[in-house]
Amino acid sequence: MTSSTQPKITIIGAGGVVFPLRLMGDMLSFPALHAATYSLMDIDISRAQRTTGMAKELAGFYGFPARIEATDDLRAALTGANYVIITFQVGGVESWLKDYQIPASYGVDQAVGDTLGPGGVFRFLRSVNAYRDIATLINELCPDVQVINYANPMAMACWYLKDQGIDAVGLCHSVQGTSRMLARALDVPYEDVTYNSAGINHQAWFTTFRQGEEDLYPRLREVMTERHLKHIDPKKALEDTGDHSSERGDTAYEGANESVRTAIMDMFGYFHTESTHHASEYLPYFRKNTDLIRAYIPERWGFSKERVERVPEDMDRKRLDEMKKELKPSLEYGALIVNSMETGEPTVIYGNVPNRG
Repeated sequence: MTSSTQPKITIIGAGGVVFPLRLMGDMLSFPALHAATYSLMDIDISRAQRTTGMAKELAGFYGFPARIEATDDLRAALTGANYVIITFQVGGVESWLKDYQIPASYGVDQAVGDTLGPGGVFRFLRSVNAYRDIATLINELCPDVQVINYANPMAMACWYLKDQGIDAVGLCHSVQGTSRMLARALDVPYEDVTYNSAGINHQAWFTTFRQGEEDLYPRLREVMTERHLKHIDPKKALEDTGDHSSERGDTAYEGANESVRTAIMDMFGYFHTESTHHASEYLPYFRKNTDLIRAYIPERWGFSKERVERVPEDMDRKRLDEMKKELKPSLEYGALIVNSMETGEPTVIYGNVPNRG
């Protein structure tokens, strides 16, 4: 789709810390989107205004004529929208804490609890009313809109939107981040790597991983087994800031300890796209008891109230300052999709869409 007029791009859940501003930076990195209208919607108008103020500052710094507005009115945000990006967490940190604490009280230890298991199921159940409201208004106001969903549980959410007649693609950063991590592990220039990945969000696999004509999997199995099943040293990890949209080297989130994913590859033949901590929840081998968890994940990453709330209040300001020094897209696919649909420029993304065989 190419547009002769400037598109309207709506972000629902725009009051979050770091990620909505990162998305705005991604969008404004593309010339075709410099003059777009951006509607930043959040049920907490003060949070939407915070993100909007920084986005306006960024656009003004570069002299872009973007129109950026804050709203808590979902109908207004969706009226005339060409693209809708969903990036909310219904219930916030307090509800997420219950997703973790209640199963834990019954002996079910989840690392994150946002995709499968009791945490993922209840996250969807409390989110479904919001998705229903969005789908109803889209079908009324902008039925041809492209929806980009970043909210978990991804597979459930996208399945629901499909059943409501909505054209949606679900996005994450795991394929982009993991492919780069594997290239680093093999000391191969990333631009020389080609791969295919298949599956659903947080449960996908690299079916091929190559450098030119060379199949890198034999060397990948050797290197990752030596590094992560024989010599786990989590102390070498860089601090995880919570921003997984950029390449930071091996952190506590990804790269420093890949014992779970390496064991999965050893058993099933392919490398898993999601971090060891996430992956440990999705297969029934790694979180049966405390000893197993400590063996595979000696340094816990994952849900804790302190971890989620540790994001500094000035993180957005630091991100804004970085984007003023250099404005370029992150690893996220969202802005790539919008730019491609507006300009006709082809790009390759890995997203969650219905499997039509």
